[in-house]
Amino acid sequence: VTLYGVFTNHYSANGPSRCLLLELLDISVSELLLHSSNQGCSMWMIQHCARDVLEALAFLHHKGYVHADLKPRNILWSAEEECFKLIDFGLSFKEGNQDVKYIQTDGYRAPEAELQNCLAQAGLQSETECTSAVDLWSLGIVLLEMFSGMKLKHTVQSQEWKTNSSAIIDRIFASEGVVNSAIPAYHLRDLIKSMLHCDQGKRASAEKALCSPFFSIPFAPHIEDLVMLPTPVLRLLNVLSDTSLQCEEEYEDILEDIREECQKYGPVVSLLIPKENPGKGQVFVEYANAGDSKAAQKMLTGKIFDGKFVVATFYPLSAYKRGYLYQNLL
Repeated sequence: VTLYGVFTNHYSANGPSRCLLLELLDISVSELLLHSSNQGCSMWMIQHCARDVLEALAFLHHKGYVHADLKPRNILWSAEEECFKLIDFGLSFKEGNQDVKYIQTDGYRAPEAELQNCLAQAGLQSETECTSAVDLWSLGIVLLEMFSGMKLKHTVQSQEWKTNSSAIIDRIFASEGVVNSAIPAYHLRDLIKSMLHCDQGKRASAEKALCSPFFSIPFAPHIEDLVMLPTPVLRLLNVLSDTSLQCEEEYEDILEDIREECQKYGPVVSLLIPKENPGKGQVFVEYANAGDSKAAQKMLTGKIFDGKFVVATFYPLSAYKRGYLYQNLL
């Protein structure tokens, strides 16, 4: 996440406090989980989030820092850079120099941090230091929640979890209520298990986790993903008929009408309407920034164009720039 500046709040109830001014981001993973209606997130979204957060952790850990409060609410989507970012470094510390004893949030707290917190409450010192491995534990729980669509706070605090967490993870992945393809799910399951070893010494590092076979599988986003995650590219559906595509004069007129309408919300960088599959008849509008794209999506959704209701979603800028148009969006 981009840091714009640091300032001190002298009017805090608990005395002067140092504040970090960070960039304004979009939807959090916590909100995405609410919208998933207990069905779980798509493999595309889980993979995207896992890779982005692991890359952030690999950088942090390489510099010797521990985030120490990784949870869905602290992972946010950046519409401009089309990635998930980590925020809230209020509990972060330099590895080997931990000055905050109560770290991590209930439900995402690693076993060694749980022990440390309990001992600190009793006025005792823990013999085991918390390391960057606590962040991997938290991410493992976040990914398990994204896959299952369930909050797992009570599950991970249960005696059954402490006795055999691996069996519970297997059960979640075998659940009939979880609608995800089998083979990629096995890779994700193994990745999550590598992060959730009770022994922090056996837990995968962020760099090692990035080498998981799960990240070599190409996934396409679901239409729900493209509605939820803003980007500078807007995709309009239900706009053109096959007849419009075949008649060059009508096609050019519609192209000009769409450009004129879309420019009401900001400068249009490019506009593409493929005449053949993939993407046949879909309208792709690239704006200069995601703010304009979000304004257009809000105003164009449900608008009637040529007698049809327009459906407006976002579209991955990286895929659009490469000329890659997803054939099927579930």
